[in-house]
Amino acid sequence: MRKNICGIQQVGIGVDDVEKAWKWYRQAFGMDINVFEDTATAKLMLPYTNGKECDRHAALAMNMEGGGGFEIWQHTNITPKPPHFNVQLGDTGIFIIKMKCRNIQKAFNTHKNHDYNILAELSKDPAGNLHYYLQDPYNNVFEIVEEQNCYMKQKSVTGGVAGVVIGVSDMENSLRVYADILQYSEVIYDESDCFDDFADLSGGKEKYRRVLLKHKPRTGPFSKLLGPTQIELIQPLDRTPKKIYEKRIWGELGYIHLCFDIQGMEYLQNECAEKGFPFTVNSADSFDMGSAAGHFSYISDPDDTLIEFVETHKLPIIEKLGWFMKLKGRDPKKSLPNWMVKTLVFSRVKD
Repeated sequence: MRKNICGIQQVGIGVDDVEKAWKWYRQAFGMDINVFEDTATAKLMLPYTNGKECDRHAALAMNMEGGGGFEIWQHTNITPKPPHFNVQLGDTGIFIIKMKCRNIQKAFNTHKNHDYNILAELSKDPAGNLHYYLQDPYNNVFEIVEEQNCYMKQKSVTGGVAGVVIGVSDMENSLRVYADILQYSEVIYDESDCFDDFADLSGGKEKYRRVLLKHKPRTGPFSKLLGPTQIELIQPLDRTPKKIYEKRIWGELGYIHLCFDIQGMEYLQNECAEKGFPFTVNSADSFDMGSAAGHFSYISDPDDTLIEFVETHKLPIIEKLGWFMKLKGRDPKKSLPNWMVKTLVFSRVKD
């Protein structure tokens, strides 16, 4: 089976209280589908946890408008720490999650009326697209972008994850991962300047090289739900960036990893090794996340930003009735029937 990247499955968000944070994400972004929730010991992440196993509580939340989800992640045997310095745009790692919406003005007005921490008024990116930045109560920055692709219309003003903004120290080196391995091969813009729409972000008045990438249409079981996404790489031109996770371990506060839903793990493993980015973690066949199961692995980009790959084997539909979505052995490029994906609504969390 050849490699097939189906889309961004989720971005990991380290918090100190899963339930409290998740409620906020349901209210602000409509992330109300409980794909799975589990408490366990993370035994395989030793390369990123100073060689120690970590207890954790994690939940995968999604929005049926489409887009990627959030893996809301909490250490339960240590008190997770924030960055030890004031993180700025371009510091290496995931700095911003992009959230999709069908009507940018409506989303902006709604978030403003709820007194959320909007960092600036609506502005335009270098391609002329309107967007705005919002900060959650945990100092994480989100960018709201307009995207008409919609899986199921919902009451929320946003859908799910439409991409990420990642700080890098060497653009050309980083493109070996993002444009090549991850197949974000189409450049929307590549500009170097001081950008007006960055001005209200930490470090945003400095000069950056800014590259926005997109991919060709994805295929695979959940490709319609996950939808199109973009990755924006930001390189500071007047300073050496710091690592956001410097002196901290995987899962502490902030954006932890970028996770892709994939098919063909063995082929991907060989490709990553050949291109100089070998798997650093590999669950080897099937792992269990409570009622969900699959095969996961990790690589690090040139700046040690974590990229996760998950080949999903099983997801719960109505767990108490023993009703599961089994994916192993299916055609890797064929989308699941809409009726099957839409059964995820049975897992909606209502406040």
